[in-house]
This record gives sequence, structure tokens and C-alpha cells, in this order.
Amino acid sequence: MAEAYIVDAVRSPVGKRGGSLSQIHPIDLGAHSLRALVDRVGIDPGAIDDVIVGTIDAIGGQSGNVGRSALLAAGFPEHVPGVTIDRQCGSSQQAVHFAAQAVMSGTQDLVIAGGLQNMSQVPILSAATVGEQFGFSMPYAESPAWNARYPGEEISQFRGAELIAQQWNITREEMEQYALTSHQRAAAAQEAGRFANEIAPLNGLDFDEGVRRDTTLERMSGLKPLTPGGRLTAAVASQISDASSAVLIASEQAVKDHGLTPRARIHHMSVRGDSPVLMLTAPIAATQHALAKTGLTVDDIDLFEVNEAFASVVLAWMAETGAPHGKVNVNGGGIALGHPIGATGTRILATMLNELERRQGRYALQTMCEGGGLANVTIIERL
Repeated sequence: MAEAYIVDAVRSPVGKRGGSLSQIHPIDLGAHSLRALVDRVGIDPGAIDDVIVGTIDAIGGQSGNVGRSALLAAGFPEHVPGVTIDRQCGSSQQAVHFAAQAVMSGTQDLVIAGGLQNMSQVPILSAATVGEQFGFSMPYAESPAWNARYPGEEISQFRGAELIAQQWNITREEMEQYALTSHQRAAAAQEAGRFANEIAPLNGLDFDEGVRRDTTLERMSGLKPLTPGGRLTAAVASQISDASSAVLIASEQAVKDHGLTPRARIHHMSVRGDSPVLMLTAPIAATQHALAKTGLTVDDIDLFEVNEAFASVVLAWMAETGAPHGKVNVNGGGIALGHPIGATGTRILATMLNELERRQGRYALQTMCEGGGLANVTIIERL
């Protein structure tokens, strides 16, 4: 079977809401990582066959096929095409899958997969909010067929995370301890310079702004629940953020033709669905499917990245898969580093790739929960 190689991965810092990157136009935010990637690899952007960019809430500055606009703003030649895709939180991870599939099919040789999201300028659910101004409600509420299948169900990521905490009997204290560990790990990684190789500084920022070095369990315990009587608070949820990221995927022929040195290969990629009501449990089934498909076990994987949309998601995933916390999100995750939705998939891939190299491991697995009850899994092998 043809191979898909990861040549390099670059990202912007992750800015917090209203922070250092909040005033950068989404097009320019995306262009930054695209330009940084081709400059770092030293490849002619005119050789790129396609640019696939993940973004959700494609309105305002993120509308009109923002992926194409970003590559033009990055100075790529006009003949280079671009497309914008939306698989919710997994958008840029899915972009990697589409890029790898194109390369493995032999139809393309060099594809950039990436993502961008300026949540400060375009808040989450903005598309639905705009729709309400024209008399539309949330999509689930209006479909008779949907409501016939899931009668009376409130569809919300917050409700899903709360239901997961209840179903797996995860306490608020356990989630707060997990969140504290995420901040501690991220702070330690920053101090050790572990993110330096993946971050292309932007607007004077060269680090992820969301890490809270001074947070404590006592401070977390004083926060109000997100829902009345619930277990979740803002402290155990991912942060609203702004960022972009990009990965170069190449065929074996492109590696030879352009004198590239790949850092890893795509070993496996898949996507699975689960309950849209619980919404955030699909990483469990998706991971189990990926391991069964590849014949690998949890012990064979040197490193796991499971997006920290909420602490309950990762804690339930660890309980079901048996993956040890010592190999999961070792440099922190979305609770500390932020979750710039469209950009998170390739941000995680960049972090995972660098950590896999630092540990001299062989395999790393990435997964993340996505709206609609979905989850992608990508397994990479270090070269």
C-alpha cells in the first residue's frame, strides 16, 4: 500500500479569548501557519496539490472558503487550490485524513492539512445564532425525523459531558484534579521548551496563553457548576481560544522528488460514531476500533493525545481503554492549552509528533470527541 508521510507540522501559539491573537483576522491567522510551514520545509508552495483547512462557524471572517483565502494571503500561487471542511472539533484532524487519503490514492503528492479558528471574533455557535435572527432555531429542534428518533432530548456538549460524568461516576473532585494536572503538565512543558519546535511566533506571542500556573484545587472548588446541580465547571472544560496549525503530507514520490525528510508516517486513520446525545463518548469506540483494526494494543502505543474538551471525556476514555494517565496528554491539553476548535486537530498532531520524537517512541495515537457523536483516530509511526 502507498504511504502517506508527515514531513513537518507547525502551529501558531494558542491565544486566549480576547488575548494577543484576538484582533488578527482569521484569514491572516490561517495564513501564518501555512507560510511558516512551507518556509520551514523549504518547499515551493507552487508544488502543493491542495490545501485542506478545518474551520467551524464559517461565517464572518471565517466564511467564503476561508482555507482558499488563507493560502492566497500566505502568498501561495493562485493555481494552488484550497478547501474548508467542518467535522466540528475534529475538522483539522479530518483534514489530515483527507490529505493522507489523497496521497495514498496516488491522485495527489503534496497536500497541506490544517485548521484555523478565531473564537474571539467568531464565538462558538455563531452560525446557529445568526440563523435565529432569520427565524431558525437550532437544527436538531426543527427536524421532525430527528425528533422522532431522539424524542425530547436536549442536544448540548455541556449536557453530554455532564451525562458522561454521571454514567462513569466521575466526581467533581476527580475532574478538578485532572484539570490541575493538565495545567501543571503544560506549565512544565513550557518551562522545558517542549513546544518551541512546533510554534511559529505570531504578534509577539511565542507561548500558549491559557496555561494557569497559579491555579489550585481550592480556587476550582469555588466555581459555580455550568448547569444547576451539575458536576462540571469552567475549570474542567477546554478554553475558548484563537490559533492556526498546518501539517505537510507527502507521497513517497514527492519525498524523493523534493528531497524531503519525513518525520513520521500515517499508520492508521479512521472515524467512528456513537450516541449524539452523549455526544462526546465516540473516542472510546473509535479507539477500540482502531486498535482492533491495526492489531495493536494499548501497550504498543507510546503516547496518547485525547482532546480535553472536558475532563470527564478523557477520564471516561481512560477508564474504558485502560490507557495509563502517564502516557495521556503528557504536556497538558485543551483545559490548559486551549481548544481553538478548527485548529485543534493539527495542533495536537504537532505536539504529539514532537513529544514522540523526544521520547524516541514508535507509535502515537490521537483522538478527539466531535459534535454529532463522532471521533477521529490517527495513529502515526515515528521514522
